[in-house]
Amino acid sequence: MSVYSPRLQLKVAQKQILTPSLLQMVTVLQLNRMELKDLINQELVENPVLEDRAEDGGEEITPEELVPLLEGERNENPDEKGILVDSISTGAEVSLNPNLYEEAAEGEPSAPLDDPPAAPDPFDEIDFGPTFEEWLGPGHKTPASESVEKPSFETFLSSPVTLCDYLRSQLSILVIPEEIRDATETVIGNLEEDGYLSLPLEELAEQGGHKQEDVEAALKVMQSLDPAGIAARDLRECLLLQLESRNARGGVAWQIVQSHLKLLQTNQFKEMAKLLGRPLDHIEIAVSVIRHLNPVPGLRYAGPGARLIEPDVYIDKDGDGYRVRLNDDDLPQLRLNAQYRRMLDRENGATKEERNYVKERYSSAVQLIKNIQQRQHTIVSVCEAIVRRQLEFLAFGIDYLKPMMIKEVAEEIGVHSSTVSRAVAGKYVHTSQGVFELRYFFSEAVQGPSGSNTPLLLLKRKVKKMIEDEDRGHPLTDDRITDLLRAAGINVTRRTVAKYRDDMKIPSTHQRRTRG
Repeated sequence: MSVYSPRLQLKVAQKQILTPSLLQMVTVLQLNRMELKDLINQELVENPVLEDRAEDGGEEITPEELVPLLEGERNENPDEKGILVDSISTGAEVSLNPNLYEEAAEGEPSAPLDDPPAAPDPFDEIDFGPTFEEWLGPGHKTPASESVEKPSFETFLSSPVTLCDYLRSQLSILVIPEEIRDATETVIGNLEEDGYLSLPLEELAEQGGHKQEDVEAALKVMQSLDPAGIAARDLRECLLLQLESRNARGGVAWQIVQSHLKLLQTNQFKEMAKLLGRPLDHIEIAVSVIRHLNPVPGLRYAGPGARLIEPDVYIDKDGDGYRVRLNDDDLPQLRLNAQYRRMLDRENGATKEERNYVKERYSSAVQLIKNIQQRQHTIVSVCEAIVRRQLEFLAFGIDYLKPMMIKEVAEEIGVHSSTVSRAVAGKYVHTSQGVFELRYFFSEAVQGPSGSNTPLLLLKRKVKKMIEDEDRGHPLTDDRITDLLRAAGINVTRRTVAKYRDDMKIPSTHQRRTRG
C-alpha cells in the first residue's frame, strides 16, 4: 500500500523570462504601419520626454548623450542604484542587433534606496497660475496655439450597413399591425449571417411570446423584403423566393428547383428534360437562370466593410536593381526632450521620486525608439532577402514566383524564424506587380525532383486553369490532371491534386460533368 506525503524537491531548469522591454520589442515588430502610428501617438501623450520632430521648439537630446548622464548620476551615488531598465545601453550608441528578439533580457535592477533629506525644491517657488489661466480660460485661444487638423481619411469611408439595419429600414415604411411588427423583430434577431432562418416557427413564437399566426405572417413579410431569398429556411425555399421575385413562379426554372434539385446538382439535363417534357435548350436556359441566383443572400451585408490598406514597404525599380524603402511619410519622428535633463541633477533640488520618474520615462522613451529602429532594420532586411529571391516575379509577374520558406530567409539574414514571421505578419508591400501581403511571397515548394522549383500557389493556379478550360461534357479526372502535371515536369500524386482541388472548393469530376 503506497503512502502519499508532501515533500520538497530542488531542481535546476533553464527558461527565458519575457520582460516588459522584450515584450515591447516583439509587439512593435509585428505591428503594421497604422498600428505603429497609433502606438507612437499614444506614447507621445503618455510620456512627457517624447516629442515629434515636426513640432518646433524645445531642446533635443540624443540617446547617446543621455546614457552617460544617467550612468554618471548613478555611479556618483553608489547608495542609489537608480531605475535603469534594459533599454539603456552601456555603450555609446543604440545597437541594432538583428538577434535581439531571441535574446532573453536580464533581470531588472532593484529599487533605489532612500535618500538623505533633500534641499527645498526650487520648482515649488514657480507660480504656474497665470500660465494655466491663460490656456484654460474660457474661449481664449491665441493664433499661435491654434492648430488646424486635417480630417482623417477614415472619416470619408462609408459605414457598413448590416443586414439587420437594412431590413429594419424597409420595415419602417411598411404599414403592418404592431403584433406582426414585434414578431418581425424576433425573426430578424434569429437570422443567420448568410440570411437563413434556422429556428422553427414554433420556437420563435415561444421565444418572443408571440402567437403562431403572427410569426407566420411576420415571416411572409420578411420574405417579401430585399434581398430576395432572405429569411428562407433551406436552399430550395431561398431559390424559389428569388425566382418568385423575378415573376418566374411556375416556369421551368421554378419546376426544376421545386422538384428536381438533386438532378440539377449532378447536371443531369437530359433526365430533367424527359421528366418535365421540355426541349433540352429550355432546360439549359433555366439552369443558367438558376446558376445566377444567390444561394446566400445575406452574406453581402455580413462583411467587415471597407478595409483600409496602406503599404508598409515600397519596392521600387532602381536602375538594374530594386530599392526597398519603408513607408514612414506621416509617422511621427520621435526625439527626446532635453528640458527634463536638469531634473536628473540633485543639485537642482529635484526629489528622489522626481529623479526616478524622469529616469524611468527617459528609459522607456529610449527603449521605444530602439524598438522602432530594430523593427525598421528587420523589415528592410526581410524585404531585401525577398527581392534577391523574387527578381523574376518583380519583372514578369506572378507566373514567375519562386518557392520560398520563412526558415530560409531567417537563416540568410541571421535571425530566428519567429522574427521573420512577426516581421511579415499583417504587412503589405507595393511592387511593380501590385500590392501584396508579405506572407504572399512565402510558399511551399511542390515535392519531387521535377517540381521542386514550383511553388504551391502556382500549382493550384495550374490545376484551376486546367479545370476552367476542360470540356464540361468530359471533365478532367484527378488522375488525368496528375498525368498532365507530370508531363509538364511537376511530380505530384493524385491524392495531392484531389486535396488542392478541395482546398479551392472545386467540385469533383462527377459533379462537374454536364449530361447533355
